[in-house]
Amino acid sequence: MSIRRRIAWIAVFVSVAVGALGFIVFVLGVLIELADGITQPLDPYISPVMQMSLAGLCLSATMILLGFLLVGILLARQSRHYGAGYGEAYRLMQRMQFPQAIQLLERVLAGGKVTPDLLMLLTSAYAYNGQLAKAQETADRAVQMFPGDAGAYMTLANGYRMQASYGEAAIALQTAAQLSPTQPIIWAELGFVQQLSGEHDSAIESFKHAALYSMPSMYAVRVNYYLSRHYHKVGEQESARRASERMVASQHGLQAWKSTLRALEGTAYGSQLNYEIEKIEDVIAETQGKRKNGA
Repeated sequence: MSIRRRIAWIAVFVSVAVGALGFIVFVLGVLIELADGITQPLDPYISPVMQMSLAGLCLSATMILLGFLLVGILLARQSRHYGAGYGEAYRLMQRMQFPQAIQLLERVLAGGKVTPDLLMLLTSAYAYNGQLAKAQETADRAVQMFPGDAGAYMTLANGYRMQASYGEAAIALQTAAQLSPTQPIIWAELGFVQQLSGEHDSAIESFKHAALYSMPSMYAVRVNYYLSRHYHKVGEQESARRASERMVASQHGLQAWKSTLRALEGTAYGSQLNYEIEKIEDVIAETQGKRKNGA
């Protein structure tokens, strides 16, 4: 998350907190005024307590409106960042409607809104549709247009991976990791392709980097599967236990990978991914079985 975006979200939370404080002041003021009215007649003018109460209500309303305004601005910036049509194209791809997604993305890009995210999505759509040459061309275009953007190199790596060129994909992801070293998804993806290309020691180091940060469950389950196997192998049982626990806790992330298998059917990468998912499910079932027996 960029510094500007982080500051904006902090401003949202602060405005909501101040708004809540203003509302509390209003409620307390009303209660105090009502309590005074029980013991003595109410004054015909607005008391200082009531004035403070109304000021708190105004502050609350202003801060809440400011919070909604900031959220709206953030959502608008996110929409501009991804570009019009990104969400619809993503939904089309989830429904395996790749030709329609390609047509939509090509129209968006032709309209002049070009981002690494749109190019990555189009690269995937081409690859899933069997148009590997166009997928590679789009990936190359991403790097040419955004040489300093880590996402562009992830796009390039995705194109190589779909062609089972895992060594080239690893090189692209290493560049992405240099550009954005605190992004766990990049390190996870790098570990995956290194594992596929036979660079097992390098893959473990990449997974260790990824595990330093919070990851979506779809990445956490695979990363911790490999880490638990590694730690078991080298005899670090406590580290293996923690990795296994994280793997089991994030097992629902496998559903995201399973949803892509239909699109990858018949490809080398799809076959390897399917085999890996089956192995992870077996290990999770075995781990949970051991826990039940131990209980």
